[in-house]
Amino acid sequence: MVSAVAAPQLRSAAEAILIVADEPVTTAAMAEALGLQDSAADQLLEELAAEYRGEDSGSRPRGFVLRRAAGGWRLASAPEHADLVEAFVIGGATARLSQAALETLAVIAYRQPVTRGRVAAIRGVNVDGVVRTLHARGLIEETGTEPSGAILYRTTAEFLEYLGIDSLEDLPPLAPYLPGPEALGDLHEELTDRSMR
Repeated sequence: MVSAVAAPQLRSAAEAILIVADEPVTTAAMAEALGLQDSAADQLLEELAAEYRGEDSGSRPRGFVLRRAAGGWRLASAPEHADLVEAFVIGGATARLSQAALETLAVIAYRQPVTRGRVAAIRGVNVDGVVRTLHARGLIEETGTEPSGAILYRTTAEFLEYLGIDSLEDLPPLAPYLPGPEALGDLHEELTDRSMR
């Protein structure tokens, strides 16, 4: 394959593509645009990411990073400036998700595809309004229905991007946060005692 861009301009050409992309750019898409093999495009993107982190000799850390997100590559502001960027973008308004929204999003992320009813059963409260909010923000989407007609939900690529992870496999494991067997035994006894009253 012959490169569509002269070798000295490959880095700047890749940057030009990354700066205008409104979603993560896959290695394959970058390779096609630059006329490179996938492996060469991946190496180029890795080198750019290292340069922006200040890992190349003579380079300094930048106010932005190039990171893997949602199956592609995306420019983002440097994490150490998150508070400053948030204050600038939001202008003092709070755009954070509520505790209820975070809990609902976590259930959907770890149990997907999942129905609203199943999420409500896990959380123990009605989640209709929260699900509508998460859907409106583009963090979850409908992904089909169960035979009963209940709508199934899953997280979106925007969710992955929001968390700064490449795939759902990058979610932290839940096991360290779950109670041990002795706590579950105590809980079982307590529930049994309550049901007998």
